[in-house]
Amino acid sequence: MSTIGAQEEDVPVPLRHVIPQSALQVFTTCPSSIGPTEHYLERVSRVARWSERAGCAGMLIYTDNSLVDPWLVAQIIIRSTRSLCPLVAVQPVYMHPFAVAKMVSSLAFLYGRRVYLNMVAGGFKNELAALNDMTPHDSRYERLVEYTLIIRGLLEGGSPLTFEGKFYRVNRLTMQPSIDPALFPGILVSGSSGSGMEAAREMGAVAVKYPEPPGQCKADESALDVPCGVRVGLIARADEDEAWKVALERFPEDRNGQLTHQFAMKVSDSVWHKRLSAVGATLNGNRDTYWLHPFETYKTFCPYLVGSYERVAAELARYLAVGYRTYILDIPSSEEEFEHAGTVFQMASQSVGL
Repeated sequence: MSTIGAQEEDVPVPLRHVIPQSALQVFTTCPSSIGPTEHYLERVSRVARWSERAGCAGMLIYTDNSLVDPWLVAQIIIRSTRSLCPLVAVQPVYMHPFAVAKMVSSLAFLYGRRVYLNMVAGGFKNELAALNDMTPHDSRYERLVEYTLIIRGLLEGGSPLTFEGKFYRVNRLTMQPSIDPALFPGILVSGSSGSGMEAAREMGAVAVKYPEPPGQCKADESALDVPCGVRVGLIARADEDEAWKVALERFPEDRNGQLTHQFAMKVSDSVWHKRLSAVGATLNGNRDTYWLHPFETYKTFCPYLVGSYERVAAELARYLAVGYRTYILDIPSSEEEFEHAGTVFQMASQSVGL
């Protein structure tokens, strides 16, 4: 399959340690369209190729009112790689479920590529209000379940779909082209709230959490029947001090970022956002393997694990031990980062017998 931007092809970094996928499902994250717009398409293509060479299953593409359309970015990822699967964030207020199912089936038809869906219930309240969506937090998850069930019903095919719910109704709806069952989309949803966990159960989705420190992470009895994953960044090196040097250079102190984060807290009703902020307050800025500084300065939306290979692998192993098998890593700064990530994933997997 031809790829775009071939003239910009990066020189591959030899990776001795790729991310193990036999027992795990690891995604990376697509660069954001916020910021410099020059060469954005090439940046997306390059990071997609890095991710594929490292053994990742796919790449998360964010969506909100300020970003480029994730479905167009998904097509760039598909055309830049041979097997990497876009993980497209889907917000119900943007598209009818029929349009989402049509996108999934069309990409499967055109490229023979599977797409994953990251079902988004919320977002910032001011963005939802601008779209005249005043639906309360828990009700948004109810709506998301109906939305996802319609998508699944259309993609599964068979008889025309009739669905009557609280938020959506369709009557004898059919969709073409049909989809090869092998390309049926994987579905993920935030599982950081009770509503999110229940939605994951009803949808047949992976519940993705924004984890607390690994030492505080315990198996959730209510989630035994739901596959779970975490969203986390990794900065690991053979030497502890070198890892922190890299981390502090990548995420320096930023007072403006702190103020932006504090404002975002006020306009968000996301359970995970508030929970991570509460955890950060208890850590009081202390340097530990579990690091929230990038989140607290509005540089990213997940915690980081920082330190030596041994320390990061030991903390990652705690997540593995309680059953997390899906991981969404942050935007990589270079292809070299996948060598370090592969090292700690392999060490952590071996330590828990995966």
